[in-house]
Amino acid sequence: MAEFLLELLSEDIPARMQVQAAEDLKRLVTEKLAEAGLGWDKAIAHSTPRRLALVMKGLPLRAPDRTDERKGPRVGSPEGAIQGFLKSSGLGSIDEAQIRETDKGAVYFAVRDVRGENTADLLAKAIISAIEQFPWPKSMRWANGAARWARPLHGVLALFEGDVLRHRDGTPFSFALSGLEALPATQTTTGHRFLAPDPFAVKSVADYEQKLLDHYVVADREKRKWRILGDAKRRAEEHGLVLVPDEPLLEEVAGLVEWPVVLVGSIDSAFMTLPSEVRRTTMRANQKYFTLEHPGGKPAPRFLIVANMETEDGGDAIVAGNERVLRARLSDARFFYEQDLKTPLRELRPKLDKIAFHAKLGSVLDRVIRLEKLVVEIAQYVPRGNPTQAIAAALLCKCDLVTGMVGEFPELQGVMGRYYALAQGEVGEVADAVRDHYKPLGPTDVCPTAPLSVVLALAEKIDTLVGFFAIDEVPTGSKDPYALRRAALGVIRLIVENGLRMPLRSLFQSAYEFYRTDAQHHGFTRSLGGAALLIDQLLTFFADRLKVVLKERGVRHDLIDAVFALGGEDDLVRLLDRVAALQEFLTTEDGGNLLTAYRRAANILRIEEKRDGVSYEGQPDPELLTLPEESALAEALKAAASEVEPLIAAENFRGAMAIYAKLRPVVDAFFDRVTVNADEPALRVNRLRLLSRIRSTLNKIAEFARIA
Repeated sequence: MAEFLLELLSEDIPARMQVQAAEDLKRLVTEKLAEAGLGWDKAIAHSTPRRLALVMKGLPLRAPDRTDERKGPRVGSPEGAIQGFLKSSGLGSIDEAQIRETDKGAVYFAVRDVRGENTADLLAKAIISAIEQFPWPKSMRWANGAARWARPLHGVLALFEGDVLRHRDGTPFSFALSGLEALPATQTTTGHRFLAPDPFAVKSVADYEQKLLDHYVVADREKRKWRILGDAKRRAEEHGLVLVPDEPLLEEVAGLVEWPVVLVGSIDSAFMTLPSEVRRTTMRANQKYFTLEHPGGKPAPRFLIVANMETEDGGDAIVAGNERVLRARLSDARFFYEQDLKTPLRELRPKLDKIAFHAKLGSVLDRVIRLEKLVVEIAQYVPRGNPTQAIAAALLCKCDLVTGMVGEFPELQGVMGRYYALAQGEVGEVADAVRDHYKPLGPTDVCPTAPLSVVLALAEKIDTLVGFFAIDEVPTGSKDPYALRRAALGVIRLIVENGLRMPLRSLFQSAYEFYRTDAQHHGFTRSLGGAALLIDQLLTFFADRLKVVLKERGVRHDLIDAVFALGGEDDLVRLLDRVAALQEFLTTEDGGNLLTAYRRAANILRIEEKRDGVSYEGQPDPELLTLPEESALAEALKAAASEVEPLIAAENFRGAMAIYAKLRPVVDAFFDRVTVNADEPALRVNRLRLLSRIRSTLNKIAEFARIA
């Protein structure tokens, strides 16, 4: 078994493209090999800023032989069909074809043994195909050619069995990018651009990896990440500090260096009075620095640089240069901060009218006006949700969008609003709500629990959802440009994790009316749909999102369907309690058997109602209950209905399920001893009505027909 090594050397590839590019290279090459019937033991892709590499081990020297079969026309077909078959299959005469009996009669088959191609030839074809089809998100042309790649290609290293990959005629593999001179494969590459720029030869995968290390290149991305992380923690500990975790930055920096060297820089004490988020964002976004803090969490006047160089002075010049750049960056940030503090947030509110929320939904100021109304509606359902403070938070929540700091760093919206609100005398709860009203931003983000923050966060998301659904800008397939799925999941988390008893239908209606009032007041032309249809669409949308949440908790989606199918349920806490009770019930023997009985009753009713063209809903006639099993079932259903009603009203769903469990013996006895489709028409109708009582009684807790 052989090994194969491919490296495409180029100018620096943007960090954000490298991981996907390596995976695309592996996928495109291996798909072509698999199509040819070739197998292998292992395929690994690597990426650095300057190179994409593919390592394959356990390759055979050639693909296995195979038998190709081509079905032809039936025996006795017209001559034209016969000749077409011979031409397409490569047979010399029809006598060379096999004849087989099929369900359509005797049919010709062309059968030929095909010798497997040499692996080297298949690799050459696969590489050319991969390069031609490569799905770069952005690519460029260079020189005078029409070829496109992320950055100009400089060389190709391609080794198979320790030698340069060769075509069948023995010439080294090469490929010509459109309009450019062909790039021949070699067994040489180069190391670090500055530390080891001279070419060197490799003879195997192990030799390649070791020599790259010797020439200051860590080819394995994961090893580079671990090296950066380990060195960063060690350098932090040397100064008695702790590294602030930042996985996205680690991913990005791993794509910026081939030979990571972690250095420590200092922050001037004058800048330590800036909010820590400002310092961190400035360092992270502009300079790709890691943040350090004291063990207790206090920000430290130090930062980490990941350089791509080893220098004779131990990195002193690199550190000094980066400290100089950071001083300039932080000076700008301090200027923005100080200027922003001069103008109270409340005075910035009118400027929000200049920022469009959406062409059909007005400005951000329009939105703030709606939020000020909506928080009052929501606050009544949130314990300690002070409506006066909620209005104050809504008034301020978007004002930092027109500050200099947020203009420079949009990711600080909300965060800076809190700092400015506190500096200008707002109470802490209001300031915290301004910061937290965008949360939770995703499944791993912290969900607000402070009452005022919960109120404003809910208002922000509900306003978004109602507005975009009203103008029919709803998610389709994988497209969700306005992050409405995330907003719905945020609402679900805010309600469920805080245990809020909140009528969504009523809140959607209020939000819709605020949009209508806003539209009429400002004279906008908007395509707001009808409220009833809109609310039904939103509740269905929430049901789908809730299935995602509950599936992660191990709850079956069909139980959600069964509860939602009752209609009118918009209290998520009550709905989840009903679902939990239903799931517990169905895991018991009584629950499972009762579900089976329900299905039996429902199936009989469905068939008979369809055949007769009538519904058998209604009370059975007691005079026609001729068998004791009929009477027992009728009495049990009547008793269950009367006992279940108050339990459901009290939201004691587990108690209701316990009542249903008592029905099992009488239902079993009925089906064992009673013939539903009796010969007497009156008895048949009465027994079908009795079955309908089974269906309607159980459907008080959920629509059992939807349970898988």
